[in-house]
Amino acid sequence: MLWTYLGAALLLLAIGLLGLNLFTAIRRMRVEAEQHALDLARFEEELAILRERRRKVAQEPLPWNGFRKFVVSRKVTEGAQVSSLYLTPHDGKPLPAFRPGQYLTFRLPGARPGSQLIRCYSLSDHPHQPHYRVTIKRAGATGGATTAGVCSTILHDQVREGDILDLRAPLGNFTLEPADPEPIVLIGCGIGITPVFSMLATLAHQKSRRPVWFFHGVRNRQEHLFKSEFAAFARANPQLALRVCYSQPGPDDRPGEDYHVAGRVTVELLQRELPSNNFRFYYCGPGAMMEEMTNGLKNWGVPDTHLHFEAFGPLSVKRVSHATTAVAAAPAATRPLVTFRKTGTAVPWDGEHETLLDLAEHLGIGIASGCRAGNCGTCVLAMQSGEVSYIQPPGSPPEARTCLTCIAQPKGDIVLDA
Repeated sequence: MLWTYLGAALLLLAIGLLGLNLFTAIRRMRVEAEQHALDLARFEEELAILRERRRKVAQEPLPWNGFRKFVVSRKVTEGAQVSSLYLTPHDGKPLPAFRPGQYLTFRLPGARPGSQLIRCYSLSDHPHQPHYRVTIKRAGATGGATTAGVCSTILHDQVREGDILDLRAPLGNFTLEPADPEPIVLIGCGIGITPVFSMLATLAHQKSRRPVWFFHGVRNRQEHLFKSEFAAFARANPQLALRVCYSQPGPDDRPGEDYHVAGRVTVELLQRELPSNNFRFYYCGPGAMMEEMTNGLKNWGVPDTHLHFEAFGPLSVKRVSHATTAVAAAPAATRPLVTFRKTGTAVPWDGEHETLLDLAEHLGIGIASGCRAGNCGTCVLAMQSGEVSYIQPPGSPPEARTCLTCIAQPKGDIVLDA
C-alpha cells in the first residue's frame, strides 16, 4: 500500500513538474511573441518616419529652378588627384542652405557642338557658409574615359578660379537630420567621404553633442582628405570617435598619428570597435564596399531603417525590385511590351536588362544620361502610357507621366517618348 501511495505521489509530482515546464514554456513563447510584435511595431513606426521625411524632402520647393550660374571663387588641391571647388552665386544673391549629404548637379559643354555633360558631386562642407564646396576626384586617373572621367578631368584640368559653371540646386535623399539625438556611425571610403564629411561638419558647426563614430577608409596618407579638419572636430567634441583606416600604409605613414587601423573598413571592424549595433549607419564609398557593408550590417541585426547610403552610378548598391524576377520567369507572351515611340521599336521586357535605359542602349536607342542613379534627371523621358517602378528611390521624383529611365523598370506595357 505504501508503495502505491508513493508511486501515485511521484506520478502527481511528475505531472506537476510537466505542467510547470509547459506553463513556463508557454509564458516564454508569449513573451517572445509580444517582443516580436513590439519590434515589428517599432520597425513600422521608424519606416513610416523615414518615408515621411523623404516625402517632405521631395515636396520642398527647390531654391531655384533649372541651372544657375556660379563662380569658382577658389580651387584647392586636397590630395592625390583630388581638388575642391568653392562656388559662389554669380548674381551675388544669398546662397540657399542645403541638407548635409546632398549633391550639386553640374552642366558642362560636351565634345560635340551643342552637346552637354551632366554630373553630380556631393557637397563636402556644412551649409552655413557663403559658398558651396564640392571635392572631386579625377575619375579618369583610375577608370578610363567614361563620362564621369571626362567631367572630372575637365574640372581638374580646364576649370580655373574665376570661371563660371552651371549648377542645379542641391538635391538628394541621403541626408542627416542634425537635430536628431540618436547615436550615428558615419563611414566614408575613398572619395565617398564627401557627403558623410558634410554631415560631420554640420554637427561640428552646431556644436552637437550627439554620439558619433566616424570611420574613414583610404589607401594611405596621400589619399587622406580633410586631415586637419578631422583633428579640429575631434578636439572640440569628446563625443566623436574617429577611426582612420589605411588599407596600404606607406613606409612613412605613422600608426597612431596618421591612421588607427591597418586594413579596410569592414563590418568585422565595426563589431570590434562599436559597443553595440544600436546606431544609425550612414555610408558612402565604392560599390563593392557598400554592397558588403549593407549585407554585413543586416546579418549583424541592424534593421533596414537604420541603413542609409549614397548611390551614384551603376556600380553602387542595388535595391533590386521584386518585379525583375517575376517578369524574367514569366512566359514570353505575358511579358510587358516596351515601346520606344519615336524609333518605332517594341520589344518584350525579359528581365535581362536592369533598367529601361540599359534596354534602350542595348537596342542602340540614344537617351541622354548622367549619374545613372536617379539623381541628376538627365535621362527623364515622357511616358505616353504605362507605369514604372524604381530599383532605388530617385533623388528627386520626376514630374507626372515621366520616368527616370536609369532606375526604372516597367510595371506592364509601356510606351516611351524615345
